[in-house]
Amino acid sequence: MTIQSEVTTALEAAFQPSELIVENESYRHSVPPDSETHFKVVLVTDQFAGERSVKRHQRVYGVLAEWLAGPVHALALHTYTPEEWAETLTAPNSPDCRGGSGK
Repeated sequence: MTIQSEVTTALEAAFQPSELIVENESYRHSVPPDSETHFKVVLVTDQFAGERSVKRHQRVYGVLAEWLAGPVHALALHTYTPEEWAETLTAPNSPDCRGGSGK
């Protein structure tokens, strides 16, 4: 099982999202080919109702602690309630890599 699929399964189990996108963005960074170290997560769930962004992110970090302590180096989080998501239907693009070997 890939790290991407493990992260997806863990988030689905914890949040029962109405929308979930887990995108491996490692190719955009200075890492070896086929790495799974940098991810963008778009997570839409009713469970975020009434919570500020920091609390939402803390909850996601808690679920993904095992991966963040190991193979996952970076996580771009975009967390929404279904109502918030209905207003945008898109998450911001991740910035270009600015570290590592200067790739």
